[in-house]
Amino acid sequence: MKFNKIIAAFGLTMALLVQSCSDVIDVEPEFSKDGSQIFNTLDDYQFALTGAYALFRQVGYFGSGGQTTSTWANLPDMMTDNLVRTGEDLANWQTQVNWIYTTAESDVEIAWISAYSVVAQANLVLRGIEKFSATDAARVNRIRGQALAIRGMAHFDLLRFWGEEYDRNSSQRGVPYVTEVNIEAKPARLTVKQTWDKIFEDMLAAETALASVTGINSSSDRSFIDVTAVRALLARMYLYANDYPKAESYASLVITAMPLASKTNFPNIWKDASVAEVIWAVSFNPGEGSPSSGLHNASGNRNRFRPQIQLEATYDQVNDIRFASYFTSRTLGAASRRIVTKFFSRTTIPDNLVNWKAIRTGEMYLIRAEARALQTPAKTADAMADLNTLRDARINNYVNENLSGSALIDAIALERRKELVGEGHRWFDLKRTTKTINRPDIISGVLTTPSLAPAAKEWTWPIPQAEIDANANIKGQQTTGYN
Repeated sequence: MKFNKIIAAFGLTMALLVQSCSDVIDVEPEFSKDGSQIFNTLDDYQFALTGAYALFRQVGYFGSGGQTTSTWANLPDMMTDNLVRTGEDLANWQTQVNWIYTTAESDVEIAWISAYSVVAQANLVLRGIEKFSATDAARVNRIRGQALAIRGMAHFDLLRFWGEEYDRNSSQRGVPYVTEVNIEAKPARLTVKQTWDKIFEDMLAAETALASVTGINSSSDRSFIDVTAVRALLARMYLYANDYPKAESYASLVITAMPLASKTNFPNIWKDASVAEVIWAVSFNPGEGSPSSGLHNASGNRNRFRPQIQLEATYDQVNDIRFASYFTSRTLGAASRRIVTKFFSRTTIPDNLVNWKAIRTGEMYLIRAEARALQTPAKTADAMADLNTLRDARINNYVNENLSGSALIDAIALERRKELVGEGHRWFDLKRTTKTINRPDIISGVLTTPSLAPAAKEWTWPIPQAEIDANANIKGQQTTGYN
């Protein structure tokens, strides 16, 4: 199957990169290496772990380029009511934003392959590393914990697009879960519950491994997954799984460890001039692509997707510091267009070269507020306090509100939309809460599909046909509604 081929390819790559020897005659042919002969030191495993992080930058994951956008970065906003596809897009990604993808859709296949390539690299890191536990248990935990978290997160991202629903105990179709380097394996599609079981097994093991590990990140760099990032990801995952007490608990741990940015520092986050409240960011350097050139291509001044008019209208445009940080106007000839400037550049050069903020403390407040609001009425006041705290951190002269019931839940949902626009959440938020997408602000002839009902098959992506053809154990497990 497709990701079996990727495992083999990455195994060979690591053999060529890690292997060093002064006596060519004594070196066995590279094709005979089985991994245990390639990873001989913890430095080798650390090098492989660096490769896993690098794969998050690939086109189809958090990177974009050519005809393919960043699947888990901007695309979930492009596909909803947050962003509006313009005539400047030149037909890129029209199948996703118009929800007309099929089993043969190339971008869907690229996303599938990209995620499983990350899984494959994590599995290379995990294979055999325990043999060093007796001599350097602390470093083994440091490397192993990060690799487990990467593997769990990649499968979670797959579940977000390919899972037929998200409930923790759902028997609907989830995704295959790959935990070993085995090019002969042909894993079947698990149920959603079975997928969650394995995700949480990996993530909780990662939390245990990293609990006492320090120094993974510095005060100015959040490029790696430490225990705080693991707990933030767990908070997100438990919210999706409708396990609200655990979502609340993990969000609280993160909020204690990583406070919100000040109003002064918040705009600097988007210029990479501050890591305030950034829990984990995927680093992008010159020559490593961009997480957002498919949204507004800054260097070419091509505004492929603009912010929705109705979304901009929900902000206090004078007092909300997010408004000027997220949006601006940019001219093309005589025309002035509204653009998303959140990912414009870290310098004065328009190049979309910024780190991808994969998870922030702002999201933690919204997770905890939602989890509290959806538990018992006794937690309504705490949920409202979280919402007020976040708003107060973002809005000058903010006056606290007092909401409850559905009004509070709706307010939290709107604040998620405003806080996280462009960061890859909107599609999944609407999917997990079974909402209808309505697009009142569309450009005729460019965006052709104005609404999507909660029961539509398009909320769940089809398994790529190439995967079905290559894996006998996944035949008959195509996403419901696709042939």
